[in-house]
Amino acid sequence: MPFSLHFSPTPLITAPSPLSKPFFLVPYYHTLHSPKSPLCSSMEHALTHQGKQEAFDRRPEDSQTLPLGLRRDAMPSHVAVIMDGNRRWARLRDLPVRSGYEAGVESLRKIVEICCKWGIKVLSVFAFSSDNWFRPKVEVEFLMSLFERGMQEDTGIFFRENIRISVIGDLTKLPKALQELMVNLEEATKNNTRFQLIVAVSYSGHYDVVQACQRLALKAKCGLIEPSDINVSLMEQELETNCTEFPHPDLLIRTSGEFRISNFMLWQLAYTELFFAQSLWPDFGEAEFLKALLAFQQRQRRYGREAEPSSIGSREVNRFVATREDMDAPKLL
Repeated sequence: MPFSLHFSPTPLITAPSPLSKPFFLVPYYHTLHSPKSPLCSSMEHALTHQGKQEAFDRRPEDSQTLPLGLRRDAMPSHVAVIMDGNRRWARLRDLPVRSGYEAGVESLRKIVEICCKWGIKVLSVFAFSSDNWFRPKVEVEFLMSLFERGMQEDTGIFFRENIRISVIGDLTKLPKALQELMVNLEEATKNNTRFQLIVAVSYSGHYDVVQACQRLALKAKCGLIEPSDINVSLMEQELETNCTEFPHPDLLIRTSGEFRISNFMLWQLAYTELFFAQSLWPDFGEAEFLKALLAFQQRQRRYGREAEPSSIGSREVNRFVATREDMDAPKLL
């Protein structure tokens, strides 16, 4: 996969896809069973205790029963979520802020499970923005530890449920151990195909566009492309959402009753349907998610053109973008 970090450390795991063997956790366990391995403890926990969460329903998505009114043929391929309201949730209950973030992690686990069951292919979550670095130091340090703990605890689930993990953002600002854990987890799950979770950490839409422009400028300076070659297609090859087959979210959900997108995926949201939920993120569950999906399926997506009512997914968005005037652009090396 094209790494969002733009560097290629030596992968921690070189074993074949975990789906290649019936009991794939055992060989991975032996590969990872090293004191230096950031995934070792979480894999051992997954093997010994099955983790905190039961395995998802393993029936194929097409055999899952959908809630009444929800159509499989109109399901968004890519849903993005701004998980807002963790701190307010805690304060309303006279709890420490950290309790709100921990409750938010549980909500995310529930939504990932629902996505897998209902056939949504990609979920992108805004976990930590570039502006969040200005929050109190103790809060930032807790969030960094929560990211690390959450990924380690859920490693077994990612393998068992065939989930691919991708992380986007300026990860050079993260603690070194967390950087290594994220990169190794990306590498370990890159061949998983059931579902993809994209976690945006130290991310902003401005950052993503700027880093893409810088990389294109460098390639032009090195003679790999001409400035006149730069267009939508080349730009999208450098955006950090190049890690997925569906870079354009079909649906963006923001919780907590706020009506803004807060510098999240500014380029990618050009044709995205927006849904603003009143629930705080820790309270956002299946009922609220269903309401958002039903609202999405009732909308008519025209992309600036006159069209018959239809539900058009990420493949159609990508095709629409690709068939514009930049179709003949050269591909980057």
